[in-house]
Amino acid sequence: MYEEGIKAVMTDQGKMMSQEEDLSPDIKDWSKHQVREWALKVDGVDNIVAEILFKQDISGHALLLLDTTDLRKMNVTFGPAKLIIHARDEVMKLRKEGASSLTSSTNQPGRPCKPYPFCRYHDADRYMENSILDITESGASDLIEPCHEYKAFINTTDETKMSKFTDEVIRFAAACMNSRTNGTIHFGIGDEPDFTHGQVLGVVVKDKEAYANKLKSAIDQCFEYKHKQTAQTCIKPPRFVGVLNKNMTSSDKCVIEVDIVPDSTICEENIYHTLNMGTKKAKKKVKYKETVENETKQSKQFFVRDGGSSRDLLAPVTFAKHMEEYSKFIDSMKQRSQLRKEAEEKHLSVIKSSTQGSRLSKMITGGSFSLDKSHFEQYVIVTNKAHSSQFDSLGFFVELNPTAVLDFDPESAKHGLQSHFEQQSAVSVHLPAQYKITERIEDIAHKLKLTRNTSWVFCNGGIEDEAPSDIDQWLMDKGASIRDVISFLCRKDVLPNKRFLVIFVLWSTVSEKIDPLVETFSTFWQELRGTEQILCICDNEKAFTSWKDLIEARCGINISGRCIYELNFAEVNGTILSLLSKNRRSNRFLPCGGGSRVLLEKKVERSLNTLEVLCVNQCEGGDEDRIVKEENFYRGGKVSWWNFYFSEQPGSTPFIKRDQFDYIMNTVIPDLCSLRKACVLFNLIHVPGCGGTTLAMHTLWALRDRFRCAVLRDSNADFAEVADQVVKLLTYDHEEKLPRVPVLLMIDDFDDMEKVFDLQQLIEKECAKNDIQSKSAQVLLLNCMRSESSETTEPTGDTVHIGNKLSETEQKLFEEKLVEIEKTHKNADTFYGFMIMKKNFKPEYIQGVVRNTLKSFNMNHKHAQLLAVLVLLNVYCKDASLSVSLCEEYLGLQPKPFCGTIKVEEGFGKFSTLITNCSVQGKVVFKAVKMIHSSIARQCLQELNATHNVSKADITDRLLTTSKLYESTQGKDELLQDVRHILVKRHHSLEEESQFSPLIQDIANETPGLEEMVLKNASKRFEKDAVVSQLLARYYYLKKKDFSEAKVWAGKAKDLSNDSSYIADTSAQVIKHELKNAIAKYKEESISPERLSMFLKMAQSAIDAFKETQSLAKKESVQRLKIKTDNCSFNTCGCLGEVQVGVLVIEVLSKIPVFSKDKVRHDILSQILSGDMTLQNVERCDQWQNKHRCYYIPLRQFEDLLYNLKYRMKINFDFLDNFYVNLGRFGMKDSREQVSQNELFRCFKQYANLFCKTDSSALWKNKTMFEKLKLHQVRQFLEMQKADTYSGILNCLSNHFSTEIMEKIAKQYEFVCVRNPTVTERINLIYVNVVLSCIKLESQHLQPYQKLIHLLCQVLREQIPLNDNLPLHFIAVMLLWQQQDRPESRALGKYISQMRTSYHAEMREVYNGKSPIVHFFLGKKQGYERLVPFEKIKRSVMVGQEEFASMWKNGKIWKEKKVEELLCRVTGEVNNNLILAHTLIPDLKVEVTPMFRSQLSGRAEGSKVSFFTGFSIKGPLAFDIN
Repeated sequence: MYEEGIKAVMTDQGKMMSQEEDLSPDIKDWSKHQVREWALKVDGVDNIVAEILFKQDISGHALLLLDTTDLRKMNVTFGPAKLIIHARDEVMKLRKEGASSLTSSTNQPGRPCKPYPFCRYHDADRYMENSILDITESGASDLIEPCHEYKAFINTTDETKMSKFTDEVIRFAAACMNSRTNGTIHFGIGDEPDFTHGQVLGVVVKDKEAYANKLKSAIDQCFEYKHKQTAQTCIKPPRFVGVLNKNMTSSDKCVIEVDIVPDSTICEENIYHTLNMGTKKAKKKVKYKETVENETKQSKQFFVRDGGSSRDLLAPVTFAKHMEEYSKFIDSMKQRSQLRKEAEEKHLSVIKSSTQGSRLSKMITGGSFSLDKSHFEQYVIVTNKAHSSQFDSLGFFVELNPTAVLDFDPESAKHGLQSHFEQQSAVSVHLPAQYKITERIEDIAHKLKLTRNTSWVFCNGGIEDEAPSDIDQWLMDKGASIRDVISFLCRKDVLPNKRFLVIFVLWSTVSEKIDPLVETFSTFWQELRGTEQILCICDNEKAFTSWKDLIEARCGINISGRCIYELNFAEVNGTILSLLSKNRRSNRFLPCGGGSRVLLEKKVERSLNTLEVLCVNQCEGGDEDRIVKEENFYRGGKVSWWNFYFSEQPGSTPFIKRDQFDYIMNTVIPDLCSLRKACVLFNLIHVPGCGGTTLAMHTLWALRDRFRCAVLRDSNADFAEVADQVVKLLTYDHEEKLPRVPVLLMIDDFDDMEKVFDLQQLIEKECAKNDIQSKSAQVLLLNCMRSESSETTEPTGDTVHIGNKLSETEQKLFEEKLVEIEKTHKNADTFYGFMIMKKNFKPEYIQGVVRNTLKSFNMNHKHAQLLAVLVLLNVYCKDASLSVSLCEEYLGLQPKPFCGTIKVEEGFGKFSTLITNCSVQGKVVFKAVKMIHSSIARQCLQELNATHNVSKADITDRLLTTSKLYESTQGKDELLQDVRHILVKRHHSLEEESQFSPLIQDIANETPGLEEMVLKNASKRFEKDAVVSQLLARYYYLKKKDFSEAKVWAGKAKDLSNDSSYIADTSAQVIKHELKNAIAKYKEESISPERLSMFLKMAQSAIDAFKETQSLAKKESVQRLKIKTDNCSFNTCGCLGEVQVGVLVIEVLSKIPVFSKDKVRHDILSQILSGDMTLQNVERCDQWQNKHRCYYIPLRQFEDLLYNLKYRMKINFDFLDNFYVNLGRFGMKDSREQVSQNELFRCFKQYANLFCKTDSSALWKNKTMFEKLKLHQVRQFLEMQKADTYSGILNCLSNHFSTEIMEKIAKQYEFVCVRNPTVTERINLIYVNVVLSCIKLESQHLQPYQKLIHLLCQVLREQIPLNDNLPLHFIAVMLLWQQQDRPESRALGKYISQMRTSYHAEMREVYNGKSPIVHFFLGKKQGYERLVPFEKIKRSVMVGQEEFASMWKNGKIWKEKKVEELLCRVTGEVNNNLILAHTLIPDLKVEVTPMFRSQLSGRAEGSKVSFFTGFSIKGPLAFDIN
């Protein structure tokens, strides 16, 4: 090399330049420091002369201008002055001689290196200046391996630099996209003839963001509009890879790289022209005729990869030939796209799960899998230059406490590994020369402080003024001294023979044969006589391949078996740290798959404050008291992780495996993991006290190394915060690595499945928001929920039931465990929690334990009072407890100075065996006591009443009136919450709603009348609680029928919460029940005028109150929409209440003489309440006018109420039908609303009896009235069947209407629709035919399909009333989806948009917490059969309601063969979190919303997908997206 030539000449002439600095061959580039260093080495020139030059600021440029006279003026004597000038001239002479035969040093090529990993941005790889990328510029190879193109990017001005960059990227990108190959274009990489092909030059970039912005703008300008989005997706943002100097120091240069990925799902069979921007400008300068002629030739370009360059097939040279080539290329695009798709699939199929975490653990410990018991006593680390981003993964360096580190980064002491390591551990810094054996080995080791501090050996300079060497000079300069270091360390009297490990940590890729690390490896290999004591670690496969190949070439051995390369450095760090017991005590680790681990930083874990994270090394190295932990568990306390840990220790019998454990592990969990949803749910339903929570935690414990496991601390936590933290746990330290290890989250003690679904939905949304792919389940929710039913049922795909009866296998395991317990625990007879299960929950055992323990119970004693309170709370509020602080104060157990402390259990005396300690996760964490078992608590309550005459009312009264219970600050909020819960919380079923909480009902049954005293005391304890006042109001109007007292309490509740629709509803309910009660008590056959007036007045008040409830409910719903995390649904009580009052009014009016005489009077009442007839007309025509006058007076006072009654009832019926039929949960009907729907149906029957019949037979004899009456009667029939609204007709599908009634409805609509029908009736006719086709396809009353389509298109062309927009566009979208020969079909996208707009306009006030119900799916057949009703899907799988709901929510339904046979898969492309679905019309794509947005996460814009299409009133929905 040229620099070497200079040094050689100067050495020969005694004028050797300094090796301390890397001098440029061009003298004018030297700094004044470099001039001084050079002068010091010129023979005959002493230090004084060098200092004179330095003080006079003589740089290289000034040195070239100097002569002897100048030096004399600076007081340099004549002799040294002549030597200086001569030495300078010799350097200049050599430079001129070498210029013709040698390339200047700036262009001198280096050694081969690998390109930066494709499509990665966070790797720490960097290039070295002048090294050579070992991949040539190329065309398409296997389409996945990227082709490359190099641009030196040096002959550009600041003005042209950016346009040059964007032009080249667009040209290259278009060529790759058309050729369907991955590619990378590099700027700052040289090419022939000026440089070696692939030579790293680097460029200086001042504004990186400008490059990204300009490229994005250029893509929009140069690609056709329809392909802009695809191009933006395929062309990745620019990457800026740092360039190191040849001596491994940092520079200000980088290489700009842009990756191209033409994914087959995005590009499909499209072709990509680019617009020639230069041609556009040129057109302005030529004649019009020439512009027209050149329009087709030059306005567009079509680039393809041709060898190592990109070629335009539309270039004007040999035009005909090129057009022929262009046409052939276009014709081959389908085949080319297929080849790309196959290449992608082949590439994906080779991805396999890693086991390198386990391999690393084995190799670094010599097979012991513990660094505490490692085969290796000491470690030597060899390392190269690290990136600052890798310092976070440096913890294992410190923990390994290496004897020596051989560091090849000359900047390590400034801002590299050594400076970072030194902050955490003692370091002795050395140069290699210090290891040369010049005295006794012991003395050298003592001087080096070997084995006391880490000896940090700078193997390429960087300290003590030792200059770093270029990579090709290193072996000559420093190779020998490094061999001395290695030889010294490998001596048997320095490090223990065969008991130390040499670890090569390759932070950056090694790509050159003469890299110092290759030589270092070779030396160690020779000294150690093999690779058994060598381990190599790098963090990607390309770095490994390069290293392996270099070692094989140098040493002739394959080191694959001694290399770790599939783990990133965070995982390497975590895995190694977890092998030390002290770290397992102080640090916690999460799994990363394949046995690897990452360190869970304490700061991160603390930020996940809603979760209790179960780590891989949970409990390891801890010192908890085993006896205490086991006693607490066996007595009835909650299981802890320690119990599982202790059961795995030598000498212990394994933790008892319940029968369902293997089913959960081997069937449920794998099935759930295969589902294509981000968050899936598994229910473990159990009887309290039967080990359900223990089984759930056992499952987590067993899976802690395969899942990131956690338990939700508090079921009342903010679910939005929980979802955020779950996703943080999922993505922690995974960087760009896929697939991730899923999260397994256990949730316990939820009292409502809807809360579980709410949490699941929020986690789904959070996954979608973070663009987390759901090609498989990412979060598994294990919902551990209590059930009062002891009956066990067969497990389903996502639900397992645990009852209170052990199998024979389980009983045997309990008996074996008891033998072990009795050996280690003296008081095993008080382990009631264990023994209850061991005795198979026998009531006799439980009764005996409780009776014996409570023999001395005396309610006058404080500890007995406290136990009674605890028992009551535990029976009616699961997991209720009392804080230890409260118990100590109540029992007077406060610690006294010098006397120690008394355990709180001792304060309970003989009853202490019935309680256990626990920890409560509330607003603060505190210690508490609770009952050991739910069955013990229930038996205690019975025993107290039966034997000790202590009733539930007595205990509740004491709980409410004893102020001392509420004086303790700790646990006070939780106690108040539990007390309120047992008073207020009602239990609901699908059949009925309970009126009061179980406690209040039990008190009323056990001690009738005392419940009133309890409730009044409750109102004093919760004086400011509106719900408790509401409870009193409900008690008085439901139980006592004391309506004036009820109004007082309802008013108080309203004062406390005047904006709650539920509180307002109570006031309305009081009046309604008062009216209902007054009517029921009135025994006379005919109602008196006075009573009539009173009843109507009460009815008016009730209706006004219910209207207020409706108004508040709508405000609440809109407010919840703004909060977004509140999933409470719309309160329908106001609407239903108004309907119920209407029914009562009809009942009252039918009992007064004016309307009760005959059938004609019945019709008159119907017309009055419909507003079709006035009271004045009725009175005028009444033959008993005088007799009835006293009734007309109160009736006229309430004219508005009467005339609007039918209208208001009809509005509420239609509103509620629309709500129940179209809105549900997860696209299905909401089973929670069945009780309300049953009551609505009862009310509608009363309504229909009055308004949907015409009883006046005399009217039928009038021929002129007959036709009108017939039409009126038909419409009444349709209304009676609820077939006068589209939602009512849709409901016929799920209400299992008989075929006869459905055919009659169709027949009646045919009659109506030829007699000037309304738009609504014509739309309903279409719905009726669609529904009838689902019930009886062969019906004679079914309209021909094309005739129905014709009617639909006719209606679409007319003016549509606002209220008919939603039903019309819903049915239009379903029916026109399969049509291609009608112009209306082209407007499909518009109809979907209008449907969504109408949905939000009509349903906005009520859809919070709901999702639109899916009524139909797109099937495979034609005509009517193209639409598959939801009920048909349900029937096809032949499972129960619960199992179907489970399959639907978790997505298993789509794997059913019968379902797949019914439904048609639609294809489309991802676009803005939606899907553009293909239709039968070419080029027509319509927007479809994914049912679960997470199924689109991670998919690039334009990705091709397939899915099943469901139809809801909000628009089409995509299910099972693939």
